[in-house]
Order: sequence, then structure tokens, then C-alpha cells
Amino acid sequence: MAKKQKLSQRFFSALLSFLLHGRTRPPVCNRATATAMAASPPHPYTLHHHRNGSANPHMAEKLAAARTLVLDVDSGLLLPSPSLFPYFMLVALEAGGYLRGLVLLLLYPIIFCMGGHSDAAARVMAMAAFCGLRASRFRVGRAVLPKWFMEDVAAEGFEAMRMSGAFGGRRVCVTRRLPRVMVEGFLSEYLGAEAVVGKEMKVLWGFYTGLMEEEDEVVSEETKKIVAGDAVGFAGSPEFLHHPLTRRCKDIYLVAREDRATLQALPRSRYPKALVFHDGRLAFRPTAGSTLAMFMWLPFGLALGAARLAVALTVPYRYSTAILAATGMSWRLKGGERPPLPGADDEQGRRSGQMFVCNHRTLIDPVYVSMALDRPVRAVSYSLSRVSDFISPIGRTVRLTRDRDGDGRVMASLLDRGDHVVVCPEGTTCREPYLLRFSPLFAELSDDVVPVGVAVETAMFYATTAGGLKCLDPFYFVINPRMCYTVQFLERVSTATVREGKVSSVDMANLVQRKMGDALGYSCAMLTRKDKYRMLAGNDGTCS
Repeated sequence: MAKKQKLSQRFFSALLSFLLHGRTRPPVCNRATATAMAASPPHPYTLHHHRNGSANPHMAEKLAAARTLVLDVDSGLLLPSPSLFPYFMLVALEAGGYLRGLVLLLLYPIIFCMGGHSDAAARVMAMAAFCGLRASRFRVGRAVLPKWFMEDVAAEGFEAMRMSGAFGGRRVCVTRRLPRVMVEGFLSEYLGAEAVVGKEMKVLWGFYTGLMEEEDEVVSEETKKIVAGDAVGFAGSPEFLHHPLTRRCKDIYLVAREDRATLQALPRSRYPKALVFHDGRLAFRPTAGSTLAMFMWLPFGLALGAARLAVALTVPYRYSTAILAATGMSWRLKGGERPPLPGADDEQGRRSGQMFVCNHRTLIDPVYVSMALDRPVRAVSYSLSRVSDFISPIGRTVRLTRDRDGDGRVMASLLDRGDHVVVCPEGTTCREPYLLRFSPLFAELSDDVVPVGVAVETAMFYATTAGGLKCLDPFYFVINPRMCYTVQFLERVSTATVREGKVSSVDMANLVQRKMGDALGYSCAMLTRKDKYRMLAGNDGTCS
């Protein structure tokens, strides 16, 4: 009777595990169990308990002899985290919208009870985040998530990848809970992984169903060929030993649990590839608490944003600045000096305008340059939505057509008319501390230019997008709880030598870029607007 009762309990436990996890629960694996597993078939590998800083020479020798490194993303590459919830919330909000994000947030109590890193919790979050999304339009994995993944990379896991690559080995990354579509772009483009193994999201009629494939179904024959022969595994959890690829590893390094808590994030200076471009509206990590705070703020933010726009459009600068600052929308003039503006400079007494060369953080850059000058300016832009143009407090923006000769004549006529022209030669916005390549056209139109460095801080939302609706950019900016613009006028740069043919306009543009980068503390890049939009949105950045 007792035996029958025990069998019924086991059957009920297995059935419950299958309903929650989609498969039977694997046995709990601790350090002692992992060591026993390593010594018994069918696993032919040797298990090494890797201690931080103690086994690097030995591991380097193994990596030098191995053809392939099999790295566990969940526990070997990323820092330990209580939950995978922020990653799925980014997918829900950025790819699905705020209603989908609210649904995922309401499911958080259930997810928390399941355990933030459990397989069952990951499946529930994947269902809420992916179900109904069009697979062909999913770009969050390449455009949004790499920024957040890169900030969570552990220096220890990155060092294992670096050493393997230095010895000519191939890197295979295994994600056990996150769907492959979420991590593949980050791992291949930024960390140089030759193959990414993970659960695929099932697609029906071009849309994600929200269901994931089983672990045994995700290892392709091509990946098996890569891992064939000598391979070394690196992980931080004994659960990795259940993965099918571990059977092809000769040695596995398992980071001790006590050392997992001391892992450090990879500093930006050691990034293998500069993180210049990323998309998405959220300027904060969407944990459950911070996401709840965002949804609670949105009704107040929408009302406050409408009031801020009304003040900016109707009240003169000298009064609106103080009113807006009281609502959290502030700015400051770094250095406290405004450049002297040109006066009458020819026999007819005509006034010539001044050209201001500004780096591009948001579409509101010219507005703050105008506020800092306490003078009206004319902004020129290649691509701007009609809504943004309509609500601009400095008047209509002059649209350029990307016809070099025609655009040059338009800007030259504005200067001859006495207008102060603000031009952003990067051609597009950049959120990270980098300056994109400057278009040299501005250096051919005036005898001197005033470089203007701008920096912006936001608390909740980015006011720029590559793949979203550009017409919403100004609204996202004004509904932030707080934001601060910093404007810095640099020393005037003479460009007369370009017009005289002594210096090329390209060299002059690079000179202005370096001066601005030094003042802001930003790095100068040779990437362009097209590079940004091809990477983030799959187009050339044209906005009609």
C-alpha cells in the first residue's frame, strides 16, 4: 500500500512538473551531484571547479589546446541576477507596446512565485512578451537588448571568451532560458560568437506563438560539427551539465557559487566593440518596481507634458525658462559665456549671420542653443517629422534635400540674410558618448563657425528613435519626470582657409569634431547616419 502511495505521489509530481515546465523537472544538481555526474557515464568530461583568479593559467592552457569554447550565457557570461524579467519587459514594451508591458507586469506575482530564473517563469514571460509579434519585424534583439546585455557581462566570462579567441578557438554560446532571438545579435555582433544555441520561438503564419522549443531540439547538426572534438565548457551553474552540448566537452569549468556573488561587470573600456548605437524608448532598466513606477507616472506625465508644451510655445524665453525649470525641465550654460555675434560687416551695412555647429543629441538641440544665446536661430535638418516641426518653439525648420549644391545654397542664403544658423553635421542623433562623422558642407559656407557642445540627461524616456515613430520624440522628451540640457559654446574656429582652398573641408570638419569631442569627453567615430539606421532599423533613415 505504501509503495502504491509513493508511486502515485511520483506520478502526480511528474504530471505537475510537465504542466508547468512543458517537461519533467530535472533532478536538483548541487556541487556534490555535479562532481558525481562528471565521473560517471554518459558524460565523458572532466569537471573543474573554477575559482576567481586561481585557475586562469590552467584554463588558458586548456583553451589553447581546445578547438571550441562552449560558454553558458545564463550563468557563465552574465552577472547573477534575481530575475530575467527586465529582458522580457524590454521585448514587451519596445516590440509590443505599453498594453503588452502592462500584461507582463500584472503576471509578475506569478512569475515571482515560480522563481525569476526558472524555466517555467521564462516560458510564461516569453508567452506574454512574444505572442502575436510579427517575426519578420522583430529587431529588439539587435537594436535594443545589446546595450543592457553588455552592461551585465561578467568580466570572468568575457575573459574566457577572449582567451579562447586569442588561441584561435571557436566560441559557441548556449542560452538555456532566454530565447535565441533575444541574444543572438548581441553575442555574434559584439562578442564574436561563431554559433549561438538556444530555444527557438515557434512561428505560425509569420507570427510568434509565444511557445519555445525543447532543449533537445535546438542543437543543429552544424553546431554539433563545430563542437566535435576537443571542447571546453565554462559555466556558473551545475544545471548547465544537463545541456546536450556538455556531452561533447572534454573539460568543463564551473565557477564556484561563492565566487558568482563577487563577479564584476565588464568595464566599458574593455568592450570588444564600441557600443555606439542602440534604440528603444526606455532610459532605465525595467525591473518590476521601476516598471510599476513608470505606469503610475504616465498619467501625470502626460498632463505635465501638455502643460510644458503650452508654456514653451506661448511664453517668452526669459519667463518660460524659470517656469519649466520648476517642473523639472532645466538647462544650464557651461562656462557661462555666450559668443559675440557679428555686426555690420560690409559697406552696405548688411548683417551676416553666424553658423553654429552642434552635436546632435535630440531634435530639441537648436531650441536650447537659441535659449542659451537669448536670440532666435534657424535650424536646418535633413529629416524631421511634420509634427515636430509644427510644435517647434523656434519656428519652422529649414528642410534640406541631401542635394549638396542645393543645400549649400539654402544655408548660404540664410547666413547672407543675417540669420543665425544651427546645423548638426552628424546628420542623426547619438545617445552614447560618441560623435559621429561630421559632414564637411558647413566648413565651405562661412569664414568661421562656433562649435556648440550639448549634453542631455533624461530620467525615464529617450527622446529619439530609429525604428519607432519620430513624431512622438518631442512628447517623450516632455513627459520625463526630469531632464537637463547642458550647452557649451567653444572657441570660434576659422574656416576661411577652406574657402581659400588651403585646407580641405573634410580635414576642417574632422578638426571641429575633435575639438568638440575633447570638450565633451566624447570619442570621435567615423560612423554615419546610414550606419546607424541600417543597424537599428534596416533603412537609410529618411523621414518623410
